[in-house]
Amino acid sequence: MENFRLTQFSHGAGCGCKISPAILDTILHSAHSNKKFRDLLVGHESKDDAAVYDMKNGVGLISTTDFFMPIVDDPFKFGKIASANAISDVYAMGGVPIMAIAILGWPVNKIPAQVAGKVLDGARNVCNSIHIPLAGGHSIDSPEPIFGLAVNGKVNLKNLKRNNTAKEGNLLYLTKSIGIGILTTAEKKGILKKAHRGLAEKSMMQLNSLGSKLGKLNGITAMTDVTGFGLLGHLIEMCEGSSVSAEINFGSVPLFPGLAEYIKKEAVPGGSLRNWNSYGHKSERLSNWQRTILCDPQTSGGLLIAVKPEARTKVENLLRTEGFEKYVKPIGKLLKYNSEGLRVAIRS
Repeated sequence: MENFRLTQFSHGAGCGCKISPAILDTILHSAHSNKKFRDLLVGHESKDDAAVYDMKNGVGLISTTDFFMPIVDDPFKFGKIASANAISDVYAMGGVPIMAIAILGWPVNKIPAQVAGKVLDGARNVCNSIHIPLAGGHSIDSPEPIFGLAVNGKVNLKNLKRNNTAKEGNLLYLTKSIGIGILTTAEKKGILKKAHRGLAEKSMMQLNSLGSKLGKLNGITAMTDVTGFGLLGHLIEMCEGSSVSAEINFGSVPLFPGLAEYIKKEAVPGGSLRNWNSYGHKSERLSNWQRTILCDPQTSGGLLIAVKPEARTKVENLLRTEGFEKYVKPIGKLLKYNSEGLRVAIRS
């Protein structure tokens, strides 16, 4: 089993294989009206991280799914990363996961079934760590390996966080460094430096369980996780849904080390350009460096949080207490909606 490099069997990697925002809009567009459900509090219309259904008594059921092709070669780590990424959607809503089921596509004529077993072991490891069952799933024979989870969670509705409820004047925080797509591409090309090995994997396997604690803070107006559309793409979704614009202090965006060198060596995932082509017209003109960073597809990325200025100290104290000292500095702020439409300004 040690001879199988999973990334060599997939044309995409992690959340970098997501369909671009522009194409996704086309797919979701329909001439048929959607039937309205009174108890469906969050559906696909808001482009949020998960659906939320009102179970009454002040509790909401969170439902989500996420899956992708391998972003690492180790099957156990692939299972952990895919699981953490899917579970993150529940945390991004301010909720707590309660159960997961697996989604597996496997090229059974190319890769031994035992390797798929290792992927599932990784998923069980993550689910066990947060005390939820991996309760079943579904598998198919597919040309490329695919894995992910469908996850249910619950949330006290007064703690529900959405991505379209941010307000003008809010400060923006990010809880993980940017550059996953670049580092994993460098590794796939065989140019990742020894000093940088494992950085992306460690970040991707880290659960965003902080989200359930952030959900209890009234000063947080909106929250989402940063994945395949990159920091800029997910910020634009937040801005569009909330009718605000934004300003990013580029120098405050936390980055993994070595990115400039890898970009010079063209270790840039294809998803970066697809992202820019989808939403670049909604941003100020960027340098190649800024564009490559802000559009870099993240897999199991951090939480993007909109915070009232008066709640800044409370949020920053929680970040420090939970071990996120590196991320206590705001990366930008939300502005009044531009009369000419949404614009994201980038400041050096």
